[in-house]
Amino acid sequence: MAQAADTARTVILTVDDDPGVSRAVARDLRRRYGESYRIVRAESGESALDALRELKLRGDLVAVILADYRMPQMNGIEFLEQALDVYPGARRVLLTAYADTNAAIDAINVVDLDHYLLKPWDPPEEKLYPVVDDLLDAWRNSAYKPVPSTKVVGHRWSARSSDVREFLARNQVPYRWYSVEEPEGQRLLAAAGQDGERLPLVITPDCTVLVEPEAPELAAHVGLATTPTADFYDLIVIGGGPAGLGAAVYGASEGLRTVLVERSATGGQAGQSSRIENYLGFPDGVSGAQLTDRARRQAAKFGAEILTAREVTALEVNGAARVVRFADGSAIAAHSVILATGVQYRQLEAAGCTDLTGCGVFYGSALTEAASCQGQDVYIVGGANSAGQAAMYLSRGAKSVTLLVRGPDLSASMSHYLIQQIGEAPNISVRCRTVVEEAHGAEHLEQLTLRNTVTGETERVDAQWMFVFIGAAPLTDWLGETVLRDRRGFILAGPDLTADGRPPAGWELDRPPYHLETSIPGVFVAGDARSESAKRVASAVGEGAMAVMLVHRYLEQS
Repeated sequence: MAQAADTARTVILTVDDDPGVSRAVARDLRRRYGESYRIVRAESGESALDALRELKLRGDLVAVILADYRMPQMNGIEFLEQALDVYPGARRVLLTAYADTNAAIDAINVVDLDHYLLKPWDPPEEKLYPVVDDLLDAWRNSAYKPVPSTKVVGHRWSARSSDVREFLARNQVPYRWYSVEEPEGQRLLAAAGQDGERLPLVITPDCTVLVEPEAPELAAHVGLATTPTADFYDLIVIGGGPAGLGAAVYGASEGLRTVLVERSATGGQAGQSSRIENYLGFPDGVSGAQLTDRARRQAAKFGAEILTAREVTALEVNGAARVVRFADGSAIAAHSVILATGVQYRQLEAAGCTDLTGCGVFYGSALTEAASCQGQDVYIVGGANSAGQAAMYLSRGAKSVTLLVRGPDLSASMSHYLIQQIGEAPNISVRCRTVVEEAHGAEHLEQLTLRNTVTGETERVDAQWMFVFIGAAPLTDWLGETVLRDRRGFILAGPDLTADGRPPAGWELDRPPYHLETSIPGVFVAGDARSESAKRVASAVGEGAMAVMLVHRYLEQS
């Protein structure tokens, strides 16, 4: 009997223009291999190629292709030659009459034919099955790779391609990357009927082809929830970083109907960290992706809804309701809101950086690019923990890692344990009082001009990769004048609103704002977006939990 395929229902395809012969071949193959393989039959070369392209888009595997030699419009050799472009790893068999054996022998060189079978092949137990058994064994022992359900075809130095890969990776969506310059990428483009002028191309699990997709469209097609199930909730959490996830876990677990809204991917800046070593309960460290995945699953287990790729554009007060509006014009409302929008890295203003963003210049860890840094010279701009964690992670494979720090040393903003690790790493160097003056490159970063802030001297160095971790800008501009913020845009809350002993302007309640409550009753802030927050993962999670406790207090007194 045939052995089970490595992946369920791998395909054996047969094509013959004679309907009777086609049914007979499929019947004999199904009788022997039907339990382990899916038998697909076609009655012309064109229809068989269409079937192969559809299988390719779905990520199915094709183990063996059997094609009749004498077919009109496209004979078996011509068909197999084109099939080779779609599934180069499939074993190829030509079905031929005795008079055509010379053509079959010639085909061994033309299409790398694995075998030819003379018709008729009765009994199949002697003339068909042993041949197919051997071909299946050879296919299983070859270097074929089952492809994940989501496929991305793009250009190596494309910022948009990098964004799509990062979006899928941070949202824990399995995918496989194909460079448009490689044969398999070209096969997928051809199967999707695309010429590669517009990239990236994403092929979703249901075979939908997305060309240059934006985050909301991509999220909707890869199984991420983007639409709320209700119009009104007890609690809306805006932002999916540690503070937002902490709030969602505690809100949902304590009986509040909770929805978390995230504009990109859960985890925030912490989710991009290669390793967090000072978070309570993880003595060996934990990656930001692992911590995020656990927190997200925990929130979902307790019943919190998590909406991804939804951008919030406004917060409004409508009586006792707090209304959250989305970029597409829709809205949801709740009794209470927790603002956990976090921060983003400030943009490097050096010349050339904008044009090379995503093409060698990245903000944050961009861990999907780490594999490409093997054996290369990497520069990291910044002197805080996130920069140090990225340096340690990238140093495992990079030829060299150079930290560029504006200040006199690392002690002002980096934890002591990270400073020690960096000092012990042989391929990490630290250049203090140094800034990037300009980034150079055509399609990809090639060089940097560095300037010493004390002497003013400049130096041009070769650099293929630069990761930027400079300062934190709060993601609060969308709030406008709705809630009070400090001069840097961070949200004021609790005691900071009553520093002069008086409640904020417009405050209508008899009590002062609770500790994490903003200038709008029932709207709280947690994590890095709060003015004078600690900017640590543990404190963000703690504030998310504390904000839920204060939400309960607010609801009880409303």
